[in-house]
Amino acid sequence: MQVIQPDPKKRAVLGQLSDMDLRLLQVFKSVADCGGMAAAELELNIGISTVSRHVKDLETRLGLVLCRRGRAGFALTPEGQRVYDETLRLLASVEGFRNSIDDIHSRMGGQLAVAVFDKTASNPQARIGEAIALFTERAPEVGLQMHVASINAIERGVIDGTYNVGIIPVHRHSHSLLYAELFNETMLLYCGARHPLFGASHGLLTWDGLRAYHFAGLGYHSPNMALSHSARLPRKATGFDQEAIATLILSGKFLGFLPDHYAEAFERRGQMRVVQPALFRYPCRFVSLVRRSPQPSRAAQAFHECLVKAHASA
Repeated sequence: MQVIQPDPKKRAVLGQLSDMDLRLLQVFKSVADCGGMAAAELELNIGISTVSRHVKDLETRLGLVLCRRGRAGFALTPEGQRVYDETLRLLASVEGFRNSIDDIHSRMGGQLAVAVFDKTASNPQARIGEAIALFTERAPEVGLQMHVASINAIERGVIDGTYNVGIIPVHRHSHSLLYAELFNETMLLYCGARHPLFGASHGLLTWDGLRAYHFAGLGYHSPNMALSHSARLPRKATGFDQEAIATLILSGKFLGFLPDHYAEAFERRGQMRVVQPALFRYPCRFVSLVRRSPQPSRAAQAFHECLVKAHASA
């Protein structure tokens, strides 16, 4: 495939940022997030020809080729990826400015982006829904945006302003973040129905014996990764969320740790079996986090407080 390179003689005509420039960047972000013009058409509720024209106008404004589209599919150019990354930072800063103005006027408005580690909704100890109810009563003018992401992505997003509040299993502390304890989760070891351990007795199985089997683990810094390293489990497959680990376990080729509340449905259907839960287990403590500096918006602090209140009552 021929990669289109920007013309080095062509200069960008971008000067002062206008409202229209922000609009073009928002359209470009949606196109990149959705993976193409057609999907973005539904997201933005405007025609595909208008979406295409906006992206072309932005390319003209910047003097760069941002994406390739055609029979081979949609893809960002290297320059497009950099513009996308800067767009995320710019839009987060704009939203932060709006929130600061709301703070000056002692009101809470705008958007609040909350990011949660996956598969928490089925945890009976989680009271995130109650916290949301408390917050919407306290700040009815704030629009909530709920995201699901990896631990690392949530930490980075809260620090750089992409997310206002994060909810993750605690695994390390950053001086850039403020934490509050929320709820707990129990991680147990599971095998799939086609795994040799599914119909076997586990009573004599030890950590040393466990190393004879292939293990599926999370591919980023987390309590899961910390345990697999300390126990020297041979990770032969890598997942980047809990559902990926569950899918690998269901293949019957790998063992893996899952939240007990999430795996319960697979157990009921006979698709998984827990492996010696008294031994092969570890706890996770979930925390909420906001950035330390610059000071979080009033809305972010209020949501943080609602999370603490909802879980304190539990």
